Amino acid sequence: MNADELQLFSGHEAALPLYVKLREEILTLWPDVEIRAARTQITFKARYGFAFVSTRRMGKRCPEVFIIVTFGLGRELKNPRIFAASEPYPGRWTHHTIVASEDEIDSELLGWIAEAREFALTK
Repeated sequence: MNADELQLFSGHEAALPLYVKLREEILTLWPDVEIRAARTQITFKARYGFAFVSTRRMGKRCPEVFIIVTFGLGRELKNPRIFAASEPYPGRWTHHTIVASEDEIDSELLGWIAEAREFALTK
């Protein structure tokens, strides 16, 4: 992990283990993924970005310790874990989920991320 990635967690240090676990899971599945860190989010890229992590509070429903995991699909995903979904372009749905514990980085979330990666590769 580099300093740019760590910078996102300045003031959110308790959330860093959540990111570390997600990062490890993604890199285990796809070791060739490119990781780009910016001031407000970290992007996991194949051809295009397919998963994004931020610490920006999205409403009052965010717990004390959390990360927001965002991913894009070619369909709207209806699931109680999805905090918000929008269709910024026809046939491109952006989904946001709140991850507050390492247990939430599970096969369901990783399955959505895998689908998002495939979708990004076909754009």
